[in-house]
Amino acid sequence: MNIPSKYDAKSVENKWYEYWMKHDFFHSEPDEREPYTIVIPPPNVTGVLHMGHMLNNTIQDVLIRKARLKGYNACWVPGTDHASIATEAKVVAKLKEQGINKTDLSREEFLEHAWDWTHEYGGVILDQLKKLGCSCDWDRTKFTMDGDMSAAVIKVFVDLYEKGLIYRGYRMVNWDPEAKTTLSDEEVIYEERQGLLYYISYAIEGSDEKITIATTRPETILGDTAICINPNDERYSNLKGKKAIVPLAGRVIPIIEDEYVDLEFGTGCLKVTPAHDENDKKLGDKHNLEVVDIFNDDATLNSNGLHYEGKDRFTVRKEISKELEEKGFLVKTENHLNKVGTSERTKAVIEPRLSDQWFLKMEELVKPALKAVLDDKEIKLFPSKFENTYRHWLENIRDWNISRQLWWGHQIPAYYYGDGENDFVVAENAEKALLKAKEKSGKSALTVNDLKQDEDSLDTWFSSWLWPMSVFNGIVEPENKEISYYYPTNDLVTGPDILFFWVARMIFAGYEFRGEKPFSNVYLTGLVRDKQRRKMSKSLGNSPDALKLIEEFGADGVRVGLLLSSAAGNDLLFDEALCQQGKNFANKVWNAFRLIKGWEVANIEQPGYASIAIEWYKNKFQHTLKNIEDQFSKYRISDALMATYKLVWDDFCSWLLEMIKPAYQQPIDAKTYKEVIALFEANLKLLHPFMPFLSEEIWQHMEERKPEEALIVSHWPEIENVDEKIIGEFDFAAEVISGIRTIRKEKNIAFKNEISVSVINNEKASTMFDSIIQKLGNIDTLSYVDDKVEGAISFRVKSNEYFVPVAGAIDVEGEISKIEEELKYTEGFLRSVQKKLSNERFVNNAPDKVVAMEKQKEADALAKIETLKESLASLK
Repeated sequence: MNIPSKYDAKSVENKWYEYWMKHDFFHSEPDEREPYTIVIPPPNVTGVLHMGHMLNNTIQDVLIRKARLKGYNACWVPGTDHASIATEAKVVAKLKEQGINKTDLSREEFLEHAWDWTHEYGGVILDQLKKLGCSCDWDRTKFTMDGDMSAAVIKVFVDLYEKGLIYRGYRMVNWDPEAKTTLSDEEVIYEERQGLLYYISYAIEGSDEKITIATTRPETILGDTAICINPNDERYSNLKGKKAIVPLAGRVIPIIEDEYVDLEFGTGCLKVTPAHDENDKKLGDKHNLEVVDIFNDDATLNSNGLHYEGKDRFTVRKEISKELEEKGFLVKTENHLNKVGTSERTKAVIEPRLSDQWFLKMEELVKPALKAVLDDKEIKLFPSKFENTYRHWLENIRDWNISRQLWWGHQIPAYYYGDGENDFVVAENAEKALLKAKEKSGKSALTVNDLKQDEDSLDTWFSSWLWPMSVFNGIVEPENKEISYYYPTNDLVTGPDILFFWVARMIFAGYEFRGEKPFSNVYLTGLVRDKQRRKMSKSLGNSPDALKLIEEFGADGVRVGLLLSSAAGNDLLFDEALCQQGKNFANKVWNAFRLIKGWEVANIEQPGYASIAIEWYKNKFQHTLKNIEDQFSKYRISDALMATYKLVWDDFCSWLLEMIKPAYQQPIDAKTYKEVIALFEANLKLLHPFMPFLSEEIWQHMEERKPEEALIVSHWPEIENVDEKIIGEFDFAAEVISGIRTIRKEKNIAFKNEISVSVINNEKASTMFDSIIQKLGNIDTLSYVDDKVEGAISFRVKSNEYFVPVAGAIDVEGEISKIEEELKYTEGFLRSVQKKLSNERFVNNAPDKVVAMEKQKEADALAKIETLKESLASLK
């Protein structure tokens, strides 16, 4: 088979991906094997491949390919999330470009546009994952709005409602005025922003008295329904029982008393706006205050905003503060650092708003999830430091606001049949709802046309929290063959930013609907940052195009580059130079293969050095294999790659191939050739999870193979006993070889010129590798002596001394001069160090670490001087 001179990643990647797909190597069906299952964190259907996806999915593919090689029935389920807010925003924007407003469409018409958009763009990110080499079971691809997935969501909603865990409530919620929907507490990002504290004066009814309050939001005074003072505050005792007048509005409001008021903040009294602040709402409920809502759903002011009606809240803030100042109500302003809630998705400033919404009670759902992770360790988080974050979130959880004022998503299965507060039923479809409505209302004449389904959709996470079960239809058919076989899944790979949004909620759902964990291990990757530690983002322009990276460095090069910079749970400092390192590694392995395949093979006796080299590498391989398995067990994927990298690059390419390489234009013996090919194949198995394309290409070039003999479905190497002694003996021999090569380099002794070496074996070192030392050092004789050799350059390895006679090979007088100069410099350096160490003030005051460093310098200098003097003596 012709072997190309260069590794062409592009042609190789397309060829083998098509081959793997053609032979269904990614596909899984339940059988007698033990399953290994991963469900993909479903990327937004609106998404394109970015660096976070690249890292996350590379790690998943490494795990799934390794499991496949280990004989598991590996199943990696791909899919996408409908991403209600993000997708609806994109569809609305596209419609606007066409001159269409969402409000001009019916729900059905809008959903047609949303589905068109999804069909056009929805598969982009999954196709891009194929370019990366992801070996997902594409036959199992799921979308959270698929019919069977929607059925699971609706069934769960009905089930939870009937258990009394879902309820409808009029509550203060987080309102996103840009997306025009509620958000859960977890979807609100708090940012510190510099603003102003406005001191506003309110007149007291029927007197000349005034009271001043401090607020960060002067526009909301139009919704004030009380002023609150602390009953223990003597400053305001004269105001008890009186009333105040709201500036500009002229509305008379009561002055109430409550110990909630902080005596130290602002002026020690508080304006109460129950419609626009959660704490004010609690005060309002306690004191039976009126609720005056001043905002429309887009955060412009409504008719309660008086002459500011129709204007945006931030415009009104500027204008009302100016009017208050002109009319003598604004006393002063101060700079004030404030925490502002913003929408995770649209970045809009959140508006607290009273609204009828659907909520899920969380108090009971969290209990098994806390126990599973923190007590029983049924589910392990890697790194474990995230357990504290998990505990904090779950122990401080509030009821989940699950309704969203959106059309794109799973429509809430609540059906209204009257105008009363409780005139609704919850059912899986309109037909079942009608039966329930007739029973509940006692009105047998009701028809489907009398029912009106709730307009709201469910929070996106309400479908994705079922993902490990719903992808196997485990909600609708809880006893089916697939869910029984594949669930619980094994590993989940995701980012810590959705530990609560998604991971914890999947754990809640697993215990609630199947009575068991959804997965065993959660590997939390870090965020991808640039070299300046900035988070990669489109807005900063520091996020490289993922597909362009693959184009330039090859998929394997990018995979290696990502993993080399990714320690478990820590942020990844991405540098394209690491992808170049990955590409260089691919070329190194390719060239090693070409070197081996270029040797002529003959039926001759195996040299002793080759036998020893093969034996050493077999043990080194096993030693590294144990290390790799250990790193995988700890989800230290980067360290597992680094161990593989060093084994292949250093031990195999740089050492083994040099040790067994035949002399120039000479053949290699058949036995060594066969053994080195077998070792190369073992290396390819270790490389395959990380570099699937390169490894499969070389594997298939080794010999003609049937599809069932492809590398992707071969067998991971078995761990065997390791002879650590031979590994240690080689490490010693490697130092000797390095010392000899250093002398050759420094003394300009050409490698083609043979040299002799003598050794005083104080270490009683094994002679097993002597033939290797001779071959790699081009040594004609390696002799053991009891005394120093005159006229030779020497070096040490531990207590062993090695002598290389140089008479005739070098300019002795020139070498003596060079050593004397180096000796003079080293002695001067030693004196400066000893002077510092003899200074009591330095020794007593300098940190222990610094003093220890100086002592080490002294010891190194003394050892070097001794070696230089010995070399000098032998030359003279």
